Amino acid sequence: MQPETNAPANQLTPAPQTPTIGPVNPTTSSGVQRGDQGPDERASPAARSGNAGPDGPKLLLLPQIAVSARVIPIAAEDGILTPPSNPRVVGWWSAGARPGADIGSAVLTAHTVHTGGGAFDDLGKLRMDATVTVLTSTARINYRVTSVTHYPKQSLAKHATELFDQTTPGRLVLVTCEDWNGKDYLSNTVVIAEPR
Repeated sequence: MQPETNAPANQLTPAPQTPTIGPVNPTTSSGVQRGDQGPDERASPAARSGNAGPDGPKLLLLPQIAVSARVIPIAAEDGILTPPSNPRVVGWWSAGARPGADIGSAVLTAHTVHTGGGAFDDLGKLRMDATVTVLTSTARINYRVTSVTHYPKQSLAKHATELFDQTTPGRLVLVTCEDWNGKDYLSNTVVIAEPR
């Protein structure tokens, strides 16, 4: 797990593209970076109420797009929330709400790989009311997709406060990159899912 920062709640936005070369580290990116708006690593209301407790998510199931992916906790480093290096693994922002919490956005992020193999390659294909399931060591938490939105990279920051809100009723926020142009990903896909 990366060390946590003390960036204010309005300091995470999309990460810049950092392409890598080679089959082990294919070009991917869906991180969130310091900007004008977004979550932080200080104890949020959700964390203070115990919502970021020890029983974090272990597995994410998106049956509509055939995803079954391991989930690991991640933290922002220098204001950047970067998905796990393994493109098939999903990262859970552990300073935010945990899935199943009554309050706050549980934020999960994973890579899109333009050649295939990323956990969130097809995230934008989820349809309204699709089932999203998060498994912890003690619970199965079911959600339904309520929105699928594509944001140009530069505009996601304008919506970060809303997307990463830790005072909203409990929900799941899934974030990844989209629109590979041969060099960079030009947009982000954000899926909001609410408890069933």
